[in-house]
Amino acid sequence: MIDATSWMAIYPEVLLLVMACAIALLDLFVTSPQRTTTYVLTLATLGVVALMHALQADGGETLYGFGRLVVSDPMGHWLKCFSAIAVMITLVYSRPYAGDRDMLRGGEMFTLSMFALLGMSVMISGQNFLVLYLGLELLTLSSYALVALRRDNANATEAAMKYFVLGAMASGFLLYGISMLYGATGSLDLSAIFKALASGQIKQQVLVFGLVFIVAGLAFKLGVVPFHMWIPDVYQGAPTAATLMIAGAPKLAAFALVIRVLVEGLLPLAVDWQQMLALLAVASLLVGNFAAIAQTNLKRMLAYSTIAQMGFVLIGLIAGVVSGNADHAANAYSSAMFYVIGYVLTTLASFGIILLLARQGFESEDITDLAGLNHRSPLYAGVMAICMFSLAGIPPLVGFYAKLSVLQALIASGQAYAIALAVFAVIMSLIGAFYYLRVVKVMYFDEPVTATTVAAAADVRVVLSLNGLLVLVLGIVPGALMTLCARAIAQMLAN
Repeated sequence: MIDATSWMAIYPEVLLLVMACAIALLDLFVTSPQRTTTYVLTLATLGVVALMHALQADGGETLYGFGRLVVSDPMGHWLKCFSAIAVMITLVYSRPYAGDRDMLRGGEMFTLSMFALLGMSVMISGQNFLVLYLGLELLTLSSYALVALRRDNANATEAAMKYFVLGAMASGFLLYGISMLYGATGSLDLSAIFKALASGQIKQQVLVFGLVFIVAGLAFKLGVVPFHMWIPDVYQGAPTAATLMIAGAPKLAAFALVIRVLVEGLLPLAVDWQQMLALLAVASLLVGNFAAIAQTNLKRMLAYSTIAQMGFVLIGLIAGVVSGNADHAANAYSSAMFYVIGYVLTTLASFGIILLLARQGFESEDITDLAGLNHRSPLYAGVMAICMFSLAGIPPLVGFYAKLSVLQALIASGQAYAIALAVFAVIMSLIGAFYYLRVVKVMYFDEPVTATTVAAAADVRVVLSLNGLLVLVLGIVPGALMTLCARAIAQMLAN
């Protein structure tokens, strides 16, 4: 018998599933080429779902449902709330682009986006490896379809194939690791696995072997070196609307997946997985920043930038446990959560500008396509400049405070290699600043390649302006968001 608490834990997801199915059916009767009715209904649904999660997160309760298969806690609700908002913003930016490229012949883009969000929500709520994997597959299958949505485009089809093949391999790694853990502990429940590991009676060799495969699967989802091969090709080949859907909200879900698995389930093995994440972080910062310098394609450059940015997230995750002591965990994981949220916010605005500058028959993908943007539209050049400065970690933007909080957490952990890793990360950020500032230089100091003015629909213009403003404001007054992250992580650790 399923009690009321179980339904309370997932009722926003139930609403999202029902509305996704209903909107898919209603879209059959929509005749507008821009799918206006479908678009409005989708945004309204996502707005209501985001509000539900915000209210539940503010309540501060932690509920377990369906025999501890799912958890409803503030960290999960805030991440789901931000994911829903990120998908809303993505759809606002993407609709004009998709309409120009015949991607709105049906309402698949909206329906698939809602199912992708449902997958993210299931991932974020999972307390059992089966549920986590179910959410992961729902998200990835929806993402494959979104990448291949331009059926007549060879680049999109190729990107979808690469994403599918490498994604299947990563799922195999993750499943193999889960099977090893199940064999060692006899359970797929994260809390049961935690207790079994804490007892110290499990064979260490089997655990570490399984852990290697689990970390490899998680690293693929985050897109860190050496599991980054898919990111540049998929970012460049996919329609920019699909690229933004992959680059934005799923990073929040991937962060939640890492926290659920490594912290809630495998914290007693922190000494082992922190060493693995440290190597991945160093490699990601090195490869991501140096490879980005060589890129002339803006989407490909931002892909390598993503790899480097995820290296910083890993730095936050490796600072939580020192010599078996988890006193620094709340500070470290909350700084990583703040970093992911700040990164997603900045990425949305960056790709929003690329989508805005693209027009029918022309993809604004090369860095040179931004030449003289300040002459054509000072507002949009300003938003893009704010995003580039933020990603580079220049004050007073949210990217600077995010980097500062992660490095502060690393140094505060007092680990032997903390200072050396922090110095390395700062040097890599300085190198990374080159390719971000190159974009700003092209926008402000190069001659325009076209005299066409930049026109945007009212909803795109308003959302893009607010998006850019938030990147600035959250850097100047980051306290509210940082406190929100700290409280959410502290409650997650307490439970």
